[in-house]
Amino acid sequence: MERRTFIKLTGTSTALAARLLTNTKPDTNLRLNKKTNEPVRIRPLAITMWEFSWLERRWPGAGYEDWDKALSELVDRGYDAVRIDAFPHLVADDPKRKRRLSPHWDNQCWGSPYYTEVQVQPALNNFIRKCREYRIKVALSTWWREDSEKLSTTIKSARELGLIWKKTLDSINEAGLLDNIIYVDLSNEYSIEIWTPYLPKNTARNSDLAVQYMHESIDVLKETYPDIPFCFSITTEFEKWKTEDISRQDLLELHIWIANSSEFNDEVGYHFQRFGNDDYKNLQLNALSVYRNRENYWLDKLSEKIQLSIKWSQKAQLPIITTECWGPIDYKDMPLLDWEWVKEACEYGTIQAAQSGRWIAIATSNFCGPQFVGMWSDIEWHKRLTKIIHDAPIADDLLRGKLAGRIDKLQ
Repeated sequence: MERRTFIKLTGTSTALAARLLTNTKPDTNLRLNKKTNEPVRIRPLAITMWEFSWLERRWPGAGYEDWDKALSELVDRGYDAVRIDAFPHLVADDPKRKRRLSPHWDNQCWGSPYYTEVQVQPALNNFIRKCREYRIKVALSTWWREDSEKLSTTIKSARELGLIWKKTLDSINEAGLLDNIIYVDLSNEYSIEIWTPYLPKNTARNSDLAVQYMHESIDVLKETYPDIPFCFSITTEFEKWKTEDISRQDLLELHIWIANSSEFNDEVGYHFQRFGNDDYKNLQLNALSVYRNRENYWLDKLSEKIQLSIKWSQKAQLPIITTECWGPIDYKDMPLLDWEWVKEACEYGTIQAAQSGRWIAIATSNFCGPQFVGMWSDIEWHKRLTKIIHDAPIADDLLRGKLAGRIDKLQ
């Protein structure tokens, strides 16, 4: 294998970083269990994102047609948590009604690239129950998938947003499955236009309206579910972190890549085209060479974003969870799309996060699912990184927090 130079802020190599983490002492990450009054070790979770694919990609060969197979393979790779779309707007309207969904894109492997039909309940509860059988904890989120009635665009108030999620959690609670839910992310990558169809275009997350939606919706939920950690996941406006009002949130779910930490996509010629293949042609022709030509630079830019996130976590005294991360944002199995550089970049990001002590759950990439065959098939790579995650330290102030308490309760 060719030599790859990783310049880390700590000055350690990948191998040494792994040894440092796997040598974590057994008396670290201890939290006093309120029931037993005994110290228990909280280990960081190795988490992945199965978004809306868990329900939409169920045709033969799509990856999730056999939940037992997908979950057993996830466990084999060392993961113990998954973040999924709960489709709350559909559940709140009528959980057992069949819905036709429009494709959000036709060039990605998340969800269906075609029209499809879903019935959220009882599938959602059945999937959470199946995860519990495999000792996989579940985080809930939503990408507000577009149905024929465009229900997500009809949300007109923060209270309504909270009540939609309350009905969803009620349906899970009634089935006795709330004890497998780690946390709830009320809106994926808030307040990006494509993922927040209920807000006016170009609504900044620091705006009065966006903050009102965050605060009031979480307040509604905490009235009924005070023990569940809540958040709005974030991938933009990092530069405003010092003035960000996250006072209602119980964690920072931050999505961090080389691609949103630098001009990488611009140099590749990738512009998030949702339909058509021009962007992927540019990835095929340019991604590998752009990365290799300045790989230390790209990794440094990723480090800067990770270090900023650490400072944000310290200031807010909140733990970080990252479920979408590290290398490119979009990628898939195609000719000329090499997975090795993606795995190298993702290993670097994973170790950086694990070393910091500020992460309570860490993903290894955007592509940890059975539909991404090139990434999924390297079982040893996954096992090595999930061990590093599980052996990572957690800062003392985070061990006393709500999220650590939730994990302790669910262990």
